[in-house]
Amino acid sequence: MATNTANKEAFAVIATGGKQYIVSVGDTLLVELLGEHKEGDAIEFDSVLMTDDGKTAKVGTPTTGTKVKATYLGEDKGPKLTIVRYKAKSNRDRRIGHRQHYAKIKIESI
Repeated sequence: MATNTANKEAFAVIATGGKQYIVSVGDTLLVELLGEHKEGDAIEFDSVLMTDDGKTAKVGTPTTGTKVKATYLGEDKGPKLTIVRYKAKSNRDRRIGHRQHYAKIKIESI
């Protein structure tokens, strides 16, 4: 879920689960699992790589020292993937299914 940075809305770039996300207040996104949480728990991301309030941008080296607060909305599943391993001329194939689990969060403040 990408944020349109053309408008002058405040946004931040956070790092979690080995990935980077551009977030603004009110965004709902799926991230890698964050551990044991209950629905409605408050989560803080302190690995903020960049913040922009529309007038000034602050880039961290590596982090800016600010925090992004979010609410944990529950666990969700990604799309079903089918992995097929096939060997030609040996009449061998194997089908495996996978469905990744994600944590659903809503950004409350930057």
